[in-house]
Amino acid sequence: MPQQSTPSAGRLLYVEADGGSRGNPGVAGYGALVRDPDTGAVLDIDAQPLGRASNNVAEYSGMIAGLRMARQIDPDAAVHVRLDSKLVVEQMSGRWKIKHADMQKLAAEARAILPAGQVTYEWIPRAKNKDADLLSNEAMDAGASGTAWVKETSGIKVTGAAPTSASAPAPTPPPAVVPPRRRGRLHHVEIWVEDLEVARSSLGWLFQELGYDVSGEWSEGTSYQGAGEYLVLESGPHVRASGHDRLSPGLNHVAFHAGSRAEVDALTEAARSRGFALLFADRHPFAGGRNHYAAYLEAPNGFEVELVAEPA
Repeated sequence: MPQQSTPSAGRLLYVEADGGSRGNPGVAGYGALVRDPDTGAVLDIDAQPLGRASNNVAEYSGMIAGLRMARQIDPDAAVHVRLDSKLVVEQMSGRWKIKHADMQKLAAEARAILPAGQVTYEWIPRAKNKDADLLSNEAMDAGASGTAWVKETSGIKVTGAAPTSASAPAPTPPPAVVPPRRRGRLHHVEIWVEDLEVARSSLGWLFQELGYDVSGEWSEGTSYQGAGEYLVLESGPHVRASGHDRLSPGLNHVAFHAGSRAEVDALTEAARSRGFALLFADRHPFAGGRNHYAAYLEAPNGFEVELVAEPA
């Protein structure tokens, strides 16, 4: 039986996921699928090798892949995640604490995919998770041989389409649409900071003003989810106490779309009141060129951000 009540929604989807590591850490991979609980049909599958990783990382990665597939099928569906990892189920259900920083980040990434009220979790025995287990082993086999996992040759086949309401006629299929290109786009940006509280109150504040939502918090960091990518502020004993120097080799700054010119001006003033310094003040707001309206700001920790206005 499910360990939590299923949230109310017009449709229910099952996510089944598994991950493994041969060596722990060792050659790792995950497998995930989305199933129609009424018909048992498999609606989509995914599996990927992860290089060298731990078993827990692989388990979390499989769950994340399954949640993303479910969102792609129906972003409004109730999603019931079925895993044979007791650890992941208890941590994602909030009953067990997540102590490891890597697991905290993965949990935050998973929680950002769908609203919390749409997702529930259930532990199932490994014998009832055979399809996801097969997919994860295919991924590990691919990783061990240095090849890619191929969906079309998988032992688990997609056997059905996403369910539609029984009371309504099937909609006319839309014209074929090429899915948006993901390869090469930013997945996330992780910023290491010496003082996390200062960064949360400055950069973290700015991220939220720009439309990012806090998607996870742990003792050494915070993640902020955007429309696609997410941002991370992280500190801890592994961060060198040398401060950030934007003029040293490496990343100089990150630029954000910030709305109209008036919105850029207002956000710039608000940021300056929170300790940000306006850079290139003698050329502001056209320091980037006469047709480029933007504010260049240095956060209290030395990190530079650019707020770019939409073309007039």
